[in-house]
Amino acid sequence: MWRTVGVVLALTGLAACGTGPEMGPPAPRPAYAPPPPPPPPSSGGFHDNDFAWSTASGSGQIIGALSYKGAASRYTCQEVVLTPETPWSRARMRMLYLSTTASAVPVEDVRARTPPETNDYAKYARRAACNAAGHFSFTGLPDGGWYVITVAAPVGGGDRIAVMRRVETNGNTVRVVLR
Repeated sequence: MWRTVGVVLALTGLAACGTGPEMGPPAPRPAYAPPPPPPPPSSGGFHDNDFAWSTASGSGQIIGALSYKGAASRYTCQEVVLTPETPWSRARMRMLYLSTTASAVPVEDVRARTPPETNDYAKYARRAACNAAGHFSFTGLPDGGWYVITVAAPVGGGDRIAVMRRVETNGNTVRVVLR
């Protein structure tokens, strides 16, 4: 019996060495996969000095309107919030809205992703009212990146949508439509 086992092992070993056309080339060895890179460094947290630029006066202006189209026939807004773009607020937009440029997501989704506040960033946000037609404006803005945010509420009730869009002021008038 040991002789049979030895013959089988020898034949198996020879078959593994064969390179005839019926065998094909040997299978490539799996390539070494290095470990994934570490995550990018965080924004370093909230720093008042990152927001300092936004408190200055400037000649920038944002004129905008809500034009969100969803399940309801018409949406309105009551207030628009203008948040300065900083490393911290950019990371926050990515977390809350899953984008740093533009987004329209259910308010409940944003609330579910909102962590408890441990800073006073709201003192850097500017606010403006929407008129009956959904128009709003901000004036006296310094140059920089801003996040324009509002809640689109369907006339007659229904799910509200948080709408965000990034804009850039450069001493000019920026027109923005929140969709």
